[in-house]
Amino acid sequence: MRSTKNVSITVPPTLLEEAEAVARREGRTKSELFREALRRYVTQSEYRELQQFGRKQARRLGLKAADVERLVQESRRESRETVPIRAKKR
Repeated sequence: MRSTKNVSITVPPTLLEEAEAVARREGRTKSELFREALRRYVTQSEYRELQQFGRKQARRLGLKAADVERLVQESRRESRETVPIRAKKR
């Protein structure tokens, strides 16, 4: 089974020209460029969903933005304190 699939997309001519110029400048194929753009879009979409979930949970718990930031910092500090530090490898 192939590890990739062919798809057909339509883009305005000016966007295609811009994409081709970027691909040439970066020494990439258009396929590589579009794959990277899609990966970034998916990542940003997941991040937005996570932010939305966090805002919903904060509202449900009656937390303000400053409270959330403080709690995140406290959690990070506690994690650093409880995780054993590994000896450096030589």
